[in-house]
Amino acid sequence: MNATSAVVPGAGEASTTSVRSAKEEKRHSALVRLTHWLTTIAFLALMISGGEIVLSHPRFYWGETGNVNMQPWLNLHLPSSRDTVPTGYGYVLPDQNGWSRYLHFQAAWLAVGTGLLYFLIGIFSGHFRRNLVPTLSELSFKGIVDSMIRHLRFERPRPEEAWSYNVLQRLTYLLVIFVLFPLMIWTGLAMSFGFDAAFPLAVQLLGGHQSARSLHFIVTILLVLFLLVHVGMIFVAGFRNRMRAMITGRATPPAE
Repeated sequence: MNATSAVVPGAGEASTTSVRSAKEEKRHSALVRLTHWLTTIAFLALMISGGEIVLSHPRFYWGETGNVNMQPWLNLHLPSSRDTVPTGYGYVLPDQNGWSRYLHFQAAWLAVGTGLLYFLIGIFSGHFRRNLVPTLSELSFKGIVDSMIRHLRFERPRPEEAWSYNVLQRLTYLLVIFVLFPLMIWTGLAMSFGFDAAFPLAVQLLGGHQSARSLHFIVTILLVLFLLVHVGMIFVAGFRNRMRAMITGRATPPAE
């Protein structure tokens, strides 16, 4: 038997094991996937109910008070569900404030509970440190700009990004998790007069109830923009594989 036809013992088995392990490598843990989909449900419920609540008074003010006799900093020019709000339209929308406020509060507590669970998981499992906190080398100006250019060109992720986030993704997720999400909770609570009675300083720091409502709306817009970009990049990266990773926890390694 010549040298070219010789078989190295265990080589085929090792190769098969290597391929199998690559295919079976987990992308997301079960708890990360659970909190992801619970957050998705809560956010969609908050968007639907929040939109109905905004229609009751589609104007935004700064300070403690705001009403139809004051100049808003933002007028959405939408029809209202309240006949006391002059909108210029010749009709009033059906008042949906009952179910929308109830759903909004329930979805908000679901989001808060899920966010707290995710935070604890991230801290004690090392998820934040391992998957989200960028290294010093990744934080170079050139690296960040390069990642931004690749995203703006809608380039498909590199093979190694099937198992990890790039620097722009890491920074964006950290901003959403540790800045926008807590600010959303804070401004939401600050609109409650009961919360104001218990923690008046928390409302004063935001500038008052109407300022809290305006900031709540601004943060919502930022989160919606994040969601749109997030979903768009999933399609660019490969919808089926990314969805499979977030449902089953496993992802197929992309071809080199």
